[in-house]
Amino acid sequence: MGKRVLIVGGVAGGASVAARVRRLDENAEIVMFERGPHVSFSNCALPYYLSGEIEESETLVLMNPDVFRNQYNIEARTRSEVIAVHAEQKTITVKNLDTGDTYEEAYDKLVLSPGASPIVPPLEGVTSEHVFTVRNVVDIERLQGFVSKQAIEDVVVIGGGFIGIEVAENLVHAGKKVTLVEAQNQVMAPFDYDMVQILHKEMIDNGMDLILGDGIQSVKADHIVLASGKTVKAQAVIMAIGVRPETSLAKEAGLEIGKTGGIKVDHSYRTSAPDIYAVGDAIEVHHKITGQKTRLALAGPAQRQARAAADDMYGIPHRNNGVIGSSAIQVFNMNAASTGLNERTCEQVGYDYDVAFVIPSDKVGIMPNSNPMYFKLIFEKPTGRVLGAQAIGRGNVDKRIDVIASMIMMHATLEDLKELELCYSPVFGTAKDVVNFAALAGLNILNGVIKQVRFNDVRELVEQGATIIDGREPGEFKHGHIKTAINIPLSEFRQRLDEIPTDKPIYVHCRSGQRSYNMVKALTNLGYDNVYNIAGSYLGTCLYEYFNDQQQGREPIVTNYNFR
Repeated sequence: MGKRVLIVGGVAGGASVAARVRRLDENAEIVMFERGPHVSFSNCALPYYLSGEIEESETLVLMNPDVFRNQYNIEARTRSEVIAVHAEQKTITVKNLDTGDTYEEAYDKLVLSPGASPIVPPLEGVTSEHVFTVRNVVDIERLQGFVSKQAIEDVVVIGGGFIGIEVAENLVHAGKKVTLVEAQNQVMAPFDYDMVQILHKEMIDNGMDLILGDGIQSVKADHIVLASGKTVKAQAVIMAIGVRPETSLAKEAGLEIGKTGGIKVDHSYRTSAPDIYAVGDAIEVHHKITGQKTRLALAGPAQRQARAAADDMYGIPHRNNGVIGSSAIQVFNMNAASTGLNERTCEQVGYDYDVAFVIPSDKVGIMPNSNPMYFKLIFEKPTGRVLGAQAIGRGNVDKRIDVIASMIMMHATLEDLKELELCYSPVFGTAKDVVNFAALAGLNILNGVIKQVRFNDVRELVEQGATIIDGREPGEFKHGHIKTAINIPLSEFRQRLDEIPTDKPIYVHCRSGQRSYNMVKALTNLGYDNVYNIAGSYLGTCLYEYFNDQQQGREPIVTNYNFR
């Protein structure tokens, strides 16, 4: 007789445990309990039903109970809520939500995969019928039915994380007038403020209203009221502030809760009670880089946790490498991805770090659809250890960030990244790939080969009256430049050295940073000892300044924005 394995919750964590146990043990009795009507669905794809990119909601359901039973001999009980865990007796209490009946089930091994629930603050009006959350297929069907059948035009999404942005974008594609409200000063917390301005621009350029630094205070019948007192029209409101781990069942069972609020587990995802495991969004995990405890609500880690828990039930050892937080999102025509630490986290943890920012082409420049890729690489000083990266562009940012994520997991340094051999074809990339390029720039900074300031410092330089040299050609300069910049092209500077001061700092930029780097190196070799490259150059400066210029109505520091 095989083990009796009971699993609370499906989707990525619970369903993966069930499938792995079956592969290990054909004689195991496996029962999954899901309080909703669907035991396995693609929650990450839910927003795409709103725009019609996913045409039928049934497509979101990956497997139903019949498939689990017929193909895997796994019993999946939907509309069945586990309301209590009795660790000493090794039993659970289950409530049939259709009949209201309760019953007991015994287990040899129990796995908790309850996930996380949307955060809905106790504000006036949040229980109204036009207020929604997005967690499962039922939620998205209800939202879609409301906004499509009642001629809804004005929609407000609260929260600028993954779900909030994806829901907002798909509603824009569906023809709705969408306002996204975020209490912080930026969307997408994994990205630093300088990088995320590219996404802010992309959102407003595509017709989405974006309100930052202002939280929701109350919901009215046809509008919301913000903390600032501002009102925004809202016939429908989607709460996407964030999620909190579903730990009530674990707490009531006496299981230990970690310092982050997630269920505490060991390296094999065992809880504090014998024979009870926990995986997925509800648990606390180990961050590989910081060594601290954290929570990570992502499907990939949940599936790996599920496999490790199932393996441990059968004595198969597991090496827990921790998490680093790799993720990607599409925002209209921009792709964005990140991994590891951002600058905020580095500062919070106390790392001594620096940053390389480069804007190479995502493929050979003469190829059709070649576009700039904005790439930020964060590394530790003095070791050069790679700590994190962020990439935004129209091309394959996920490929580049996956490379960095792999290098982080291997404890790689800038030297390792510089020497990394990657595929090359003009249609896919450049012979010196974006990640190699970033490593070289990072080594120049780490080794003191070049001094830099970044594009987010340019406004302050302008206000201070700093000497800024624009190394682009006159035609480029004419089509837009920093208002105080002096145009001395790379092709002419050797003949115009008398125009370049030697008694004060000089800040050099071009379009993306390559020509200015060459000019700075040449000037340094000629004896100029106070010359700085402006990392990100004119493209980075324009992208960084644009959104706040538009939102605040402030005077631009450029004569004309360039974004290509």
